[in-house]
Amino acid sequence: MASPLSQFEIKTLVPLEAFGYDISFTNSSLAMLLTVLLTITFLLWGLRKSSIIPDKSQSLVEVSYEFIANMISDNVGKEGIKYLSFVFSLFMFILLGNLLGMLPYSFTWTSHIIVTFAISFFIFILVTFIAIAKHGLIKFLGFFAPSGVPKAMLILLVPIEIISYLSRPISLSVRLFANMMAGHTLLKVIGGFVFVLGANSFIVGGALPVAFLVALTGLEIVIAFLQAYVFAILTCLYINDAIHLH
Repeated sequence: MASPLSQFEIKTLVPLEAFGYDISFTNSSLAMLLTVLLTITFLLWGLRKSSIIPDKSQSLVEVSYEFIANMISDNVGKEGIKYLSFVFSLFMFILLGNLLGMLPYSFTWTSHIIVTFAISFFIFILVTFIAIAKHGLIKFLGFFAPSGVPKAMLILLVPIEIISYLSRPISLSVRLFANMMAGHTLLKVIGGFVFVLGANSFIVGGALPVAFLVALTGLEIVIAFLQAYVFAILTCLYINDAIHLH
């Protein structure tokens, strides 16, 4: 039986090299490309017949849009509406990537730390740029020195605030990567138990693992939604900090 971690192995599909660097098209690249196409298809299919009385597909798109719009409005305010397209695209990209990874023989690109960190680091750079562009470098640096704190405490608090700020892309990426990798690994292990225990006696040995596997699959789908939501709402909070420096 294959290792539970074999499902996360990067496999080269189309070998490519440029300037001495390996830029091969891999199963991870294919999964992300399919996620993009799936996101575009979802939006185009839902909005193909825009009408006052929406059908099920249009309602699903509108509910998703309103969900993110309300999230930004609640956590950022009116000034955050300009970033609605970015946060909505980010949410749908991660959500559909998570759900795509639930299909048999598919690949979960959100289970790779290098991918989640790249997305998180881009958000970190974007948020920092927004803060500096809106408030200037000097006022931005004042973000690391909370107002009302005694000057003697700043020696301790400023390094803590800087470390906390710089750790944002790390915590954001590790949270998504760890949850998806742990969940898929557990599914693989339980699936192995179902195969082994149920091979000879399904009723006695395999019924309980099958029931647990079904429940765990449902839980993993919930986690797929939850992690996309957490990623999006933390992005909103970071944008809020950039717009309204505290």
